[in-house]
Amino acid sequence: MKSIVVGTVAAVLIAVLGAVVLSLVGLSTADLYSTSNVRL
Repeated sequence: MKSIVVGTVAAVLIAVLGAVVLSLVGLSTADLYSTSNVRL
């Protein structure tokens, strides 16, 4: 039972960290993708 709780907490933390990183870097990555698409 403890392993299930630890796995769930780890998954939630990873999801939150991923969302924060994507929101912080979202604009720059969108600019990079748009410029690369224009070059292609």
